[in-house]
Amino acid sequence: MPPPTNVNVHENETVQAVVSRIPLDVAFITLQFHTQHSNATLSYTRMPGLGLSLTAVDSGLLSPLIPGQTKLSWFLLAPDGDSVAGTGVILPYTSSDPVPGACNLEFDLDIDPNIYLHYNLFETTIRFAPANIGYSRGSNPPACDTEVGENARWRLRYDIYQYFLPESDLSEQSLIISIQSVANVQTMREHGKRLMTLSSSDKTEVVFSSIPGQGVIYSVIVRDPVLNTSSSYIPVHTYACSFSSTLDGCDTLGKISTRIFFTIAGLAGLFVCFFGHRFFKCELFCMGFGFAAFLFFILITRTTKLDYDIRLTLTAVIGVVGGVILVMSWWRFGSVMSCVVTVGLMLGFLISSIVFFTPVGDIQVFRSNVVFWVTFSCIVVVVLLFFVRWPREGNITTCGVAGAYAVVLAVNAYIYTSLSYITLNILKRFLNDNFSKAFTDVPFQDIDFIMITVWVVLGVSGIVLQLYRERTRPFFPPSPYLMWLQERERRKTNVLDPSHHTSSLPSRLLARARQLTGRRESAGERTPLLL
Repeated sequence: MPPPTNVNVHENETVQAVVSRIPLDVAFITLQFHTQHSNATLSYTRMPGLGLSLTAVDSGLLSPLIPGQTKLSWFLLAPDGDSVAGTGVILPYTSSDPVPGACNLEFDLDIDPNIYLHYNLFETTIRFAPANIGYSRGSNPPACDTEVGENARWRLRYDIYQYFLPESDLSEQSLIISIQSVANVQTMREHGKRLMTLSSSDKTEVVFSSIPGQGVIYSVIVRDPVLNTSSSYIPVHTYACSFSSTLDGCDTLGKISTRIFFTIAGLAGLFVCFFGHRFFKCELFCMGFGFAAFLFFILITRTTKLDYDIRLTLTAVIGVVGGVILVMSWWRFGSVMSCVVTVGLMLGFLISSIVFFTPVGDIQVFRSNVVFWVTFSCIVVVVLLFFVRWPREGNITTCGVAGAYAVVLAVNAYIYTSLSYITLNILKRFLNDNFSKAFTDVPFQDIDFIMITVWVVLGVSGIVLQLYRERTRPFFPPSPYLMWLQERERRKTNVLDPSHHTSSLPSRLLARARQLTGRRESAGERTPLLL
């Protein structure tokens, strides 16, 4: 069979793909054609028709062969009136190999080896038609609706594979090279990652977490465990964004409002990382801001259809209000523990999110929302108990970990990093009721390991520095309001204190009053008696 071939289809042009000298042991052949974002039409006939052609970005056809057939042809067209460039791959299979899509009852093609992909902001869904066991040229295909048994299609297994393109690389060349490197069974097994295996009785639908701007190739390999053979469906790819949209397109993912928001958050996080406990009011404001902003963004997104920029602006306003409320509650009531509980919830949330960011999050039991949220909450409570026992150490740890992570999020606003999905996956689960079905696997490439290093170095440095600097100081600064009350009470009861016999005006105002009095007396003016 010919190697993968790059093909250009010009406007109003039909390209005929011909395969000749086909070996007699080949029972069927698949042709797949991939473009980056433009539709292309593959057809069995020169004039495309319903059930005889498919138009898609990743399209494929399967042709069973008849006895003695050594030549086969298909037709490739550009349906949208523009030129189309892509890569074509032809793969032969023998009579013992499973036939992908041969038990199709849902899609237009009689035998449909294609994977149908749909994405939104939260999730990416792939669907495909069931396969059938292999059969030789000229023989009748095995029945698809027979009872379960080892001699029917029910013995087949479907391996779901995922392959990530280089991060932040939206080039066509990168896609073509990647498609060619995972187009068949062997190369996909070598380079891709197997996520799960479906049995023939499972629903042929899988949901993944969307990663806008990140190229991903999905493939399904159907296996016959009895004959130890396999064949591949037509791989599909997505960037979870549109190349044609002028708003929220792949080239405009980094919104200015998002960059401004997270840049400010990153600078605040860097300050909190190293100086948060020392400047306790500033830390409380930042933690209150993050806590209130996160909850409000979930609320306003689930209940309204406002534009993203408006929601982000309102979120920032409510975050400021939340920060002020937390600071004022400490200033007025002086309860450090109640404020530290909020800080503890922040660290508990982050640690729990990290746990479910690992492969633990894809364990089948956590597909249940009840199990997931109960486990998530238990981790948060355990971290909170740590705060009750060691409030100062817990507060400094939160400053280091959360502050350094805010820096990571600020970097993510300019350069994509998978670490942002530590919290983004949890946010998606809050906002989308069906997100529990999605696989949350993300790519880990060079930039991610660099950002992990930055996060760890900043966090550890901030924690060690603050623990060392605060070792001889009080655990927490006293409440300014309570200090003022104590000072006022002291002045009332301590008759030996000179301030007991003076007005309770601040010292600067008293000094100013004495200065004015002195000037009037030197000018010969009569000074009234101040009671």
